[in-house]
Amino acid sequence: MHGSDVEKWVSLSPKSTIASLLKTGYEYTDCYTSAPSDSYPGVANFVTGGSPRTTGIWYDDVYDRSFWPPYSTSGKNCSGPPGAEVTYDETKDYDWTKLWSGGIDPANLPQSKIEGVCTWTYPHQRIRVNTIYEVVHESGKQTAYTDKHPAYDLVRGPSGKGLSVGYFPEIQSFDTTNVTQIIGYDQLHVDSWLAWVDATELVNSEVQEKLTGIPTLFGGNFQAVSVAQKSYGYVAGSLDFTPELVRAFTFVDDSIGQVVAALKAKGVFDETLIVIASKHGQAPIDPTLYGKISQHIFQTDVGVPVDFITTDDVALIYLTDQRDTDKAVDILNGLRQTLKIEDIISGERLIYEGYGDPTKDPAVPDIIVAPEKGIIYTTSTSKIAEHGGLSDDDRKVACIASATNLKKTVFDHQVHTNQFAPTILQALGLDPKALKGAVAEGTRIIDGF
Repeated sequence: MHGSDVEKWVSLSPKSTIASLLKTGYEYTDCYTSAPSDSYPGVANFVTGGSPRTTGIWYDDVYDRSFWPPYSTSGKNCSGPPGAEVTYDETKDYDWTKLWSGGIDPANLPQSKIEGVCTWTYPHQRIRVNTIYEVVHESGKQTAYTDKHPAYDLVRGPSGKGLSVGYFPEIQSFDTTNVTQIIGYDQLHVDSWLAWVDATELVNSEVQEKLTGIPTLFGGNFQAVSVAQKSYGYVAGSLDFTPELVRAFTFVDDSIGQVVAALKAKGVFDETLIVIASKHGQAPIDPTLYGKISQHIFQTDVGVPVDFITTDDVALIYLTDQRDTDKAVDILNGLRQTLKIEDIISGERLIYEGYGDPTKDPAVPDIIVAPEKGIIYTTSTSKIAEHGGLSDDDRKVACIASATNLKKTVFDHQVHTNQFAPTILQALGLDPKALKGAVAEGTRIIDGF
């Protein structure tokens, strides 16, 4: 949900749940998610108060110079030199063609050395700093979360103990280009929220401890709007919602309405802070800007050995030899027209623009390529928009905080989704400085609180 979508939706549906929540809520009209803006770093951003340089979470399919592939020799020594693709998506399941296949199969996990031992590394062990779910749970309160793969185990935090209940049905068992199917999938998330408000867990939940009441902190996501944007998008010219996108927004809004009604029925709505914010946007909003270029050009034309490239509407390049960085950048500059490149970020720019130092951090890419808005590096024929990049269409997202004791306010200056993490802890009477990522980056409580 882009920031611009909020006013469009409220204008189209003035009696909607979101319109109602905004009557006693804060709307942040210039709110940015993580860079890069993939779902995985977007979630890490939201739950830690830290950006990829601090969390170590750059993408759900990326490279790390300190990891080894699955099936490396177990025991003290991982086999071969370090450096491997690190993937935390549906491929970590026992069987991603099934809605439920038993969660994460450890044999599918990448490996790293933990306390000197070559170890299958779960998503929650990958993230470098604690999460709001971890802090809340450590305070003696209960927590719950739902998302699109079991790999979103990451929100548990490094201890692995941040969730009382997790609920992770596999989205790839559905047709992820079909809005009708994904609305059916999203309903599972809605059902889990309603169950939690009723202090119960659904079948197939990952239960660390049975709920004894409504979780103090619970959350999750919708996929329907994202799928509608990627498959149908906006109307050329007016940039109005297409009918399929209206349908997705209607479902999401009605579903939030069900949760609100359930909270009211339990008599706790007036004690609840509701945050609606997006992991990422989608580019392009304007369908006339869409264009695709094969990602394979990076492998064949960059002219220096490349260990790995992550591509969507961004390219994260990991070189075999970091001494080739300047040469690779020179070649990419010669390919600006071919690859429709807007910007190339490397070297000292990575450091002073807050991405980190690839010579010191094994997770930081050597080069980030940002294409012109609307360009996607893909061979897929099924989508007309994508996320992951650095453009406003990718990063400027919907951000709403609502509670009955708030006065309707619009904040029009820049804020970031990682500010919600310390804000939520403060709202719960907990110490925002308990978040290591927020402390490391000096992340402030979001405006209005």
